[in-house]
Amino acid sequence: MSPGADHRPIVGINWGSSNFRAYLIARDGTLIDSHAEPSGVVGLDRAGMAALVDAIGRRWPAAHARYASGMIGSNVGWVEVPYAEAPAGRAELARRAVAATIGAVELVIVPGIACRHAIDDAPDVLRGEEIEILGSAPADGEAMIVLPGTHAKWTRVGDGRVVEFVTSMSGEIFDRLTTQGLLASVTDGEGDADDDFLAGVESGRARRMGLGSLLFGARARVVRGGMRKDAAASYVRGLLIGSEIADARAAFPGFGDAPVTLAGNGPLSRLYAAALDSVGVASTQIGSQDACLRGFLALHEALDG
Repeated sequence: MSPGADHRPIVGINWGSSNFRAYLIARDGTLIDSHAEPSGVVGLDRAGMAALVDAIGRRWPAAHARYASGMIGSNVGWVEVPYAEAPAGRAELARRAVAATIGAVELVIVPGIACRHAIDDAPDVLRGEEIEILGSAPADGEAMIVLPGTHAKWTRVGDGRVVEFVTSMSGEIFDRLTTQGLLASVTDGEGDADDDFLAGVESGRARRMGLGSLLFGARARVVRGGMRKDAAASYVRGLLIGSEIADARAAFPGFGDAPVTLAGNGPLSRLYAAALDSVGVASTQIGSQDACLRGFLALHEALDG
């Protein structure tokens, strides 16, 4: 930071479809204060969005700058901010960011990132995750950043820029099948990194059968008395993560050669770490909040000089 620069904290807001998370971030990257509530963009009209941002403005009036990422910049948010095209890092995100006023508060809305898969030329998009990736990626060299979650992102980065990524809906598939779908009556829990989980990883990775058949097979195992409900949850989780690993190997020919960082919540990241370890790929972990703090600060430095 240049001499005489403003050292006041900044505000970073991660505003998704279902949740709102805001952070007051010191200029050394540490967290001063935070606020979270289940007030996603899709559940609010413009008056509701304005009221929520105004409340954050009153809570942290001395902030030097404010940034918002996620669905607030989508076509259901405050204003649609076009995606930055990969390869994209903090400089590209800063150039495509859009200044806006929500309620009485001035802030900057961060664009998402779009890419095309090298393997099939199919389009892919992310919005909100760019901040966590920015906060997790090394400044130099190649790396793989994996964001476990509802829609997991497997991201290849180079010299701090997103080069390409692949999205998997396996988190949503697990949640829906085990709470509302056919597997709800035969699974119990979120799954553990045990032998049943690793068996699922191997089956999902090997792809001797399609994922749809493998998932129904989990139900058949319980119905026929060959597996307990808690074991079935682990097995299903393993099937899905193993399938993600197979996708990553297909999409990124050098997968496993570069360091892998898992950015996300502890329990789910530990499952991914165990799955990767079972196929000989080492990984490190960073919490989602820590990644966000670093990412917002990196973006601020790109915009504020």
